[in-house]
Amino acid sequence: MCLVWLVFSLICCGCSTRTEPEVRLGINAELTGSKPTVGDSCKKAAEYLAAQINQGGGLNVGNKALPVRLFIEDNEDKAESAAAAAQKLINQNNVLAIIGPNASGNAIPAARICEDNGVIMISPWSTNPKTTEGKKFIFRACFIDDFQGQVMAKFARQKLRVGTAAVLYDVASEYNKGIAEFFKKFFEADGGKVVAFASYTTGDKDFSSQLTTIKATHPQLLFLPNYYNEVPLQVKQARNQGLIGDIIGSDSWGSQELLKLGGQELEGAYFSTHYAPDLASPRAQKFISEYETCYGKKPDDVAALTYDAGLLLCQAIIQAGSLDRGKVRDALAQITEYEGVTGRMTFRGSGDPIKSAVILQIRDGQFKYFATVQP
Repeated sequence: MCLVWLVFSLICCGCSTRTEPEVRLGINAELTGSKPTVGDSCKKAAEYLAAQINQGGGLNVGNKALPVRLFIEDNEDKAESAAAAAQKLINQNNVLAIIGPNASGNAIPAARICEDNGVIMISPWSTNPKTTEGKKFIFRACFIDDFQGQVMAKFARQKLRVGTAAVLYDVASEYNKGIAEFFKKFFEADGGKVVAFASYTTGDKDFSSQLTTIKATHPQLLFLPNYYNEVPLQVKQARNQGLIGDIIGSDSWGSQELLKLGGQELEGAYFSTHYAPDLASPRAQKFISEYETCYGKKPDDVAALTYDAGLLLCQAIIQAGSLDRGKVRDALAQITEYEGVTGRMTFRGSGDPIKSAVILQIRDGQFKYFATVQP
């Protein structure tokens, strides 16, 4: 039996009547809404980590082994629900810290709630700088969008050797809009020209007007910094319009659902992300193998980042030797180097790690490692 179900069901479930001290952690995830795969990966990885810790006897806090108990809230992939979930986890469940939300549009409002209440929040997947900006209690396990935008701009100019690019992005999403703007800034600073910068609004299905405008500018490349559930339709419509250049994207592509929805039209496309399962360290390979045994599928980037976020948090709790939120926050802020399943992270006085990005290419209907880009 998978250790998650054996241990988690006995020790970590929300219906526990345990009264002795425990490490209470909140999970604020997109379990329903437009990105349920993201929330599911976050939840599964958090449950796996909690079960792993509890199977080992608990977390060492001040020379006492304490069980980890998770409180899981669905933020429905809505900003207002993410904020409400954070309030509930803090005020009703009295959690020490919160992992998530993942999407930046949800993480930013939840971060405000956590910061105001002096509660640690660590986002596995939110790359927008606004999530942590000006905050003491907010951290993340991923790189940020200015780095990612620069990575893809440099990749387009120097590896794909294109001089002109078009961008199609969701203007209503903090994540999509932010990375689109960073890509444009760095692409043009490197001598390229963004010939079309077109937008749509969350929920749109017909992109023909924007793509007609884009096609008229004859771009050599199309950048789509949009979510995995949107990109396949955009790529299909782009190809039907006769756009034949390279198509590239960002870490929001990193779900197997993209491959299921996208089919042949996505073959050859590239995107930036956080780790490559086919180029993993021994520690990452162990995690990938055990996760796959437990859940019947390989962990995506959200799962791997959630695992790293949880381990970072646990390391801080151990170092603090306390369940005091302020002391754990200070211990987390003092971590300068961390080797996770998604690679090495370096922290330099903020909640944002400095870490490398990887470029994956879609080949033969699979995500394949293509290159690593250092900060």
